[in-house]
Amino acid sequence: MRQSTLNIDDLRKRRSLVITRQEAAEALGVDPRTITVGIEDGTIPSVKLGRRVVIPREKFLALFADTATDSRES
Repeated sequence: MRQSTLNIDDLRKRRSLVITRQEAAEALGVDPRTITVGIEDGTIPSVKLGRRVVIPREKFLALFADTATDSRES
C-alpha cells in the first residue's frame, strides 16, 4: 500500500483556491472514487469548470474544521 504524502494540514497551508479529487483523496487516505461519490451526492462541495470538476479548498477544509479542533484539544 502506498503511503500518502499529502494531509489536511498540507491543504491548509496551500494558497490554491481549489483542489483536485486526487488531492482530496490523498489527504483523507481514501480512493478517489470515494471523493467522486461524495461530490455526486452533494456531501463534498464542487465546481465544474468546463469539463473539469474541482473542489473549493476552503469549503472542503470547513468540512473538517470541528474535527481538527476536537483532536487538538485531546
